[in-house]
Amino acid sequence: MSILANLLTDAAAGRFPAADESVTLLPQPCARDLGVIAFTAHSLVFADLDPVWLRAHLPDGDLSAPLNPPFLRALERKTGRRVDNVDMLLLAPPLPGPPPVDLVAFTGRTHPRVSRAHRHREGVRAWGCEGGLVVVGRGVAGRWEVAVEIAPDQRGKGLGRALVLSARHLVDHPLWAQVAPGNAASVRAFIAAGFTPVGAEALLPPPRNPVG
Repeated sequence: MSILANLLTDAAAGRFPAADESVTLLPQPCARDLGVIAFTAHSLVFADLDPVWLRAHLPDGDLSAPLNPPFLRALERKTGRRVDNVDMLLLAPPLPGPPPVDLVAFTGRTHPRVSRAHRHREGVRAWGCEGGLVVVGRGVAGRWEVAVEIAPDQRGKGLGRALVLSARHLVDHPLWAQVAPGNAASVRAFIAAGFTPVGAEALLPPPRNPVG
């Protein structure tokens, strides 16, 4: 198990990195996973970098610097990758019993949400219902991650919250979620389903085509 995986396991158990205003440089857990996670007053940079380079690009005393555009742009230039997004990071424990929504296993891979999940995660599983889809898989450092998709005509009816809650019944592990902060409806759905905001994250996935 990688160092990052151990830290995320500890965080899922409520043991977060010390809020000591520091930045910890970690090796990449695999070739795919590269990025920054910011917890309260402690950031993790998981990239195969020279510590001297990291110190040169992070100003002292700026807690927000690891997720600010200047550092992320420097990280893009250094690695030849692009930042996918800066997301809110949420976490919830699993729940016993059947999910509250009657779901059917979804085996296709052509749905955009499922296709995206297969690019970023292993062990992807998906379930659907009328107007909605929930997808889980093992993402950053092997953690279990969840994403949902709601048809436009079903939004605002509580289905998103119900599907997010259902995900907690589908996997017997803590579940992580990455949500764009500007997607307020999704943020509300995850919080209503028992997810807790624990930090923020920027991932730099491998390029699908060479960076030009």
